[in-house]
Amino acid sequence: MTLTLDRRAELLGACRLFAGVGRTDLPADRVIARQGEIGTGFFVVVEGSARVVRDGEELAVLGPGQFFGELSVLDGKPRVAQVVAIDDTRCLALATWDFEAVLLANPSLALAILRGLAERLRTQTEQQHH
Repeated sequence: MTLTLDRRAELLGACRLFAGVGRTDLPADRVIARQGEIGTGFFVVVEGSARVVRDGEELAVLGPGQFFGELSVLDGKPRVAQVVAIDDTRCLALATWDFEAVLLANPSLALAILRGLAERLRTQTEQQHH
């Protein structure tokens, strides 16, 4: 059985793991996270795509299943990049306090986020050396 993106978002949102997660529908060109602001949320792209931009330079394009906002949520410091919807985009948003509770209760999710962070760090490091 193939699940539509709407159904996946509905199932994910209904999961106990993501209790308190809000669904956010964003039009094209909408800023989702601003560089330099303290972040209060973690986001998972459910549908659409978003550009990650730092100081005017595009670093990445995120699509369904990819996440952002974890750095500022984890360390309480300003966001290091801006994320802007490329087209109509749907995200699941998890507030800082809920994000921390989910990580503490679900070590496998915490490990998956750490692996995602490591992959981004490795990619950035390799790009700087080439």
